[in-house]
Amino acid sequence: MNISIPLIVIIPLIAALFLNLFAGKNKIIKVLAFIVGLGLPILTLTTSYGLHYFGGHQPLALSNIANLSTYITNSSLYNLHPAITYAYTPIAKVFIFALGIVVFLSIFSYLNSENKASGPFLFMVFMATASVSALLLSDDLFNMYVFFEIAALIQTGIIIASSAKDNYETALKYMILSSIGGPILLLGITILLAICGSVNITDISLAISNLVHTPEASGVVLFAFSLIFFGWLYASGLPPFNVIKSLVYSKAEPYGSSVLQAMSLISLIAFIIAMFRIFGTLDIFKGVMIFISIASMILGVSMAAMQTDFRRMIAYLSVGELGFVGLGFGIGGNFAITAGLFQGLNEMIVTTLLFIGLGTVVYLTNTSDTRKLGGLIGKNTFMAIMILLGGLAMAGVPPFNGFRSKLMIVEAALNTGFPEIAVIIILISIATFFVFVKAFHSIFLKPQPRDLTFIRDSIPKSILFTVLVLLIICLILGLYPELVTNPISQSIGGLL
Repeated sequence: MNISIPLIVIIPLIAALFLNLFAGKNKIIKVLAFIVGLGLPILTLTTSYGLHYFGGHQPLALSNIANLSTYITNSSLYNLHPAITYAYTPIAKVFIFALGIVVFLSIFSYLNSENKASGPFLFMVFMATASVSALLLSDDLFNMYVFFEIAALIQTGIIIASSAKDNYETALKYMILSSIGGPILLLGITILLAICGSVNITDISLAISNLVHTPEASGVVLFAFSLIFFGWLYASGLPPFNVIKSLVYSKAEPYGSSVLQAMSLISLIAFIIAMFRIFGTLDIFKGVMIFISIASMILGVSMAAMQTDFRRMIAYLSVGELGFVGLGFGIGGNFAITAGLFQGLNEMIVTTLLFIGLGTVVYLTNTSDTRKLGGLIGKNTFMAIMILLGGLAMAGVPPFNGFRSKLMIVEAALNTGFPEIAVIIILISIATFFVFVKAFHSIFLKPQPRDLTFIRDSIPKSILFTVLVLLIICLILGLYPELVTNPISQSIGGLL
């Protein structure tokens, strides 16, 4: 067992409790949040790959127990996982490390921009980090469901902690949908437990591979897939939940929005990998994934084009970009899935850059309405240029990371006989480019309105530093994609 693996979840959980405990001690919570935020990416990098069996209860096949009856060794009990298992794979390492970077930079910007830090807000940020890390590590569907529900509550709390207009109404709407999506997901997991006798994903995938070819069980398996698929749509914000998810992003503070979108992305990845392992042999799996992914991409960019609030625009674009991840799994094969996951990683970095970068516009003017803005390039040209480059990275313009991942998905579509999908990807990228450039012009380049007032004169250096670091990461991943595609491809090879 590798004791470092559960620490990836335990440390942010404990930090969250202490931050809430010392909520009135501004200096203490700032120091604690900074240290833990910096330590989490380091812990992720130094942790070795492997498995952790809680309670030490590993499968009998790995226990080296002598003289076991052949009745046991020849049965499914011999390989059954009796305890919650965490698997630390190269995919988990890449995404949890990226999450750690996003969380640290968001906290860094927040602590240096606010005179008084909020203990409850930082509590929710670290609880969010713990919950989605557990989702990605867990090889147990029920454990994933528990942290799925925790993540839903935390997202609601982050919205409530915001000072945005109608944030309470948005939080209530999201909670109502959570009361629908969560139970449906749990029902799907319960059906799998009933027909497979386990909630361990490895055990279930082995059982389903036999049941899917049994006529009397195939319908039940399909029903379980539809329920879990619905829960996945809710967790990730894909249609029909794209509207509420984009509203959630736009109602949080920039630091909160960056954490929220990272939570949605990792939830999407954790559940799509679990579904691929369990239901990947179903005939409809790839078709459903391609359909919902393309719908998400088209709806995302279409809704973004109609927005006059740039926070809603970025929110819709980020939700639409999630479709590229599902598209990789829908096309299938090591290269396509690697490309989809690489695009997911890139979106996490780029969207964080845009939420925090464009958040400075609200910081200076207290408005996000593009009709009331203009001429802001004169306030801080360097920030404006970095935001523009971040938008180009999202649209897939070279030499940034978005170009590399989208090009890989186009190549995968062409290589597998889906030229129509390749054309759609290119058109969506072009549309994203025009939507962002139009918004950029409205905010930074058009003449400044006479009635535009500034509530602050300058942008904190911490935010400039954060956006610069994120932009450098985008450039590095664009020039050297193998830094993440190689470990991701290595993990995917073990799933196929």
